[in-house]
Amino acid sequence: MKLIDEKDKKIIGMLAEDSRVSYTKMAKELGITEAAIRKRVKNLEARGIIRKYTIEVDSTKLGYNVVSLTGVDTEPEKFLDVAKKLKDEEFTRSVYITTGDHMIMAEIWAKDGDELTKIISEKIGKIPGVKKICPAIILEKLK
Repeated sequence: MKLIDEKDKKIIGMLAEDSRVSYTKMAKELGITEAAIRKRVKNLEARGIIRKYTIEVDSTKLGYNVVSLTGVDTEPEKFLDVAKKLKDEEFTRSVYITTGDHMIMAEIWAKDGDELTKIISEKIGKIPGVKKICPAIILEKLK
């Protein structure tokens, strides 16, 4: 597989910073034509390096004042079932299968501490196979 060059890395960085950045602006910054930018982006998409474009949402503006990165440990045979169940829940924004301290990490948005407590005890805690739940409330996102 062909490696990406410095210009591709800069394109990826600009798109990661602002997925709506114009090809014209990228072309000016990189000193190449807009057509070259378009071709490079299409190539990065075709190779699966760029998989999708997304937005960053301010959860507090939607009334979700508590965001938690929550570690979930399960019985080994229930691991994938729990991950899939969490993925389908409205309160989860992202779910990761991980190594390290926890088997699964979920980003949970809640209106307040009471709602987070209910999600943990009445929703996640009642999924068959869940053994341990470890929420870490995010105080501030720096990057």
